[in-house]
Amino acid sequence: MSSGKPRTPVAARKLVELTRELADTVDGLSFAGTVHTVYNPLRYARTTCEQYLTRFGGRKGVAIMLGMNPGPWGMAQTGVPFGEVGLVRDWLGVDGPVDKPAAEHPKRPVVGLDCARSEVSGARLWGWARDRFGTADAFFDRFFVWNYCPLSFMVESGANLTPDKLPAAERAPLFAACDAALERVVELIEPRMLVGVGAFAAKQAKKTLGERVPIGTVLHPSPASPIANRGWAPQAEKQLADLGLL
Repeated sequence: MSSGKPRTPVAARKLVELTRELADTVDGLSFAGTVHTVYNPLRYARTTCEQYLTRFGGRKGVAIMLGMNPGPWGMAQTGVPFGEVGLVRDWLGVDGPVDKPAAEHPKRPVVGLDCARSEVSGARLWGWARDRFGTADAFFDRFFVWNYCPLSFMVESGANLTPDKLPAAERAPLFAACDAALERVVELIEPRMLVGVGAFAAKQAKKTLGERVPIGTVLHPSPASPIANRGWAPQAEKQLADLGLL
């Protein structure tokens, strides 16, 4: 049973409205150059995304853990930030149909919760949350997980392209939309702190929010990080404890 911050249905509903508006806004942007395919899981994974927000997104005063953007085997499949399929389904209890994106890369098929591949970053983050807190409610009494950018970008080979690598002319309108959405999330949740999962998220939060909320950083759980590969969970645990969040 949850014993921490009460869930506020109004705030959860407004988060849902926010994501629908953000999905519309970013769908209106154009990307060229090295960008071959763009996925917007706020659109095609709306059912599972909104289930996540409705169940877990209404608690005020928690700390926001802010990621960069969807991974190909995580949120791009499930609609949940860092959303490794097994943990989304079996621990968060989020389930439902996921449609296909408007244009699908042949090397990055979207099969929703039937995806057999594991998203390492999501397995590390949500696996730590499960092991540390036991129940999803206990975790969300203290934290809410959100991504700064809702879009996943791929080059022609299918390799991931992070938003910071976009040309400036394409990056500026995208980041403006993401900044505005982040400001609204902060207004709704009134977090005690925002924690960037990785340096990029922390940097963008500082640019957007200034001194409105304390901002910290934890190591990103990506397998591309040699430091994270030496044991992400205990390092993140220490960093969050040093921030006074555990």
